[in-house]
Amino acid sequence: MNDANHGAGTGAVDGAGADRGDRPVATRWPEIVTAGVLALVAVLVIVDSLRVGIGWADDGPRAGYFPFYIGVALLAASAWTLVAQLRAWSRVQVFATRAELGRVLTVLWPLVVYVVLIKLLGIYVASAILIGFFMTRHGRHRWFVTAGIALGVPLAFFLVFERWFVVPLPKGPLEALLGF
Repeated sequence: MNDANHGAGTGAVDGAGADRGDRPVATRWPEIVTAGVLALVAVLVIVDSLRVGIGWADDGPRAGYFPFYIGVALLAASAWTLVAQLRAWSRVQVFATRAELGRVLTVLWPLVVYVVLIKLLGIYVASAILIGFFMTRHGRHRWFVTAGIALGVPLAFFLVFERWFVVPLPKGPLEALLGF
């Protein structure tokens, strides 16, 4: 694959000579899927805004006024993106190589696990696990640095949110055991 295929030039994809890890993923489908998902969100926002009212009341705009126009703008942007991709169907632009998408997944999957762990263990324990994992796996830091930061950051967040701002965040069994 030449430099033009990596985005230094036109961004056109010919696929010649690319090995499996460097084979690019075209922009077309990620753009179309994103435009479709955002269009669905926009339609939901518009429909719900119409349900609660988009006009003016005696004391100002109704609850759906601003969300309605944001939904309309989001729907227009989604339609624009979809039309642009359909018009440029024959011209293929590089979105990312498969190797680049693999690196993205090494960050995405731990974050998905983190969200599940928040529900099971609470945000503080889940955050300590996530920070520890990333520092060990991606940062390759020493264990005592990793342990200090992985435990210190959630503790600092606990003090700031729970004690200073008095904003409760999701807690798990450890916090219940400690009486919080």
